[in-house]
Amino acid sequence: MADEVARRLVHVTGSAVPLGYLFGGDLVGWRVVQLFLAVALVLVVVLEFLRLSVGLDWAIYDRLTREYEQDNPAGYALYIVGMAAVAGAVDVGLPTDVAVAAMFMLAIGDPISGLLGSADASNVKQAWVLLVMFGVCTLLAAPFVPTAAAVLGGVAATFADGVKPTVAGYVVDDNFSIPVFGAAAMWVGVVAVPGL
Repeated sequence: MADEVARRLVHVTGSAVPLGYLFGGDLVGWRVVQLFLAVALVLVVVLEFLRLSVGLDWAIYDRLTREYEQDNPAGYALYIVGMAAVAGAVDVGLPTDVAVAAMFMLAIGDPISGLLGSADASNVKQAWVLLVMFGVCTLLAAPFVPTAAAVLGGVAATFADGVKPTVAGYVVDDNFSIPVFGAAAMWVGVVAVPGL
């Protein structure tokens, strides 16, 4: 249980990225966020290459990775990939507010859901945990996007959190899918139903 709490606390530290943007004033513009995540992305790719190919085995990997991550890309790396993808999508039209909301869904919504319950043998979480995830993610998005977009983002993030399919032997980790699915759904909401 202590390792699970430690994982969740590490998760929450990722909220420093959107918070830095929101409260950083002129010092932390969106380009700074993108640059930070690009550097972090390069770093995690190198670390995961060393871990998976060369056999780098630091003690922290034993504490912060799960069993299924031992031979697959670890959740921390997919966390950075998901955040970087959302940050980069701003360059192709994703509203910055949508990206910020999606980052909060991952950094705050996912650890809350994870502490409340984990997936069962069928790889699906309990209904009440999913309901909490939906509520938290919708509330996190509400200050940044219209209501309809927040609800769509909450639904998408909840789906990503609740179902972890395995594709070709690799678990599709929610650290990647929560921000990407959440951002995509909110973007649709902002474009398709902007008045709600």
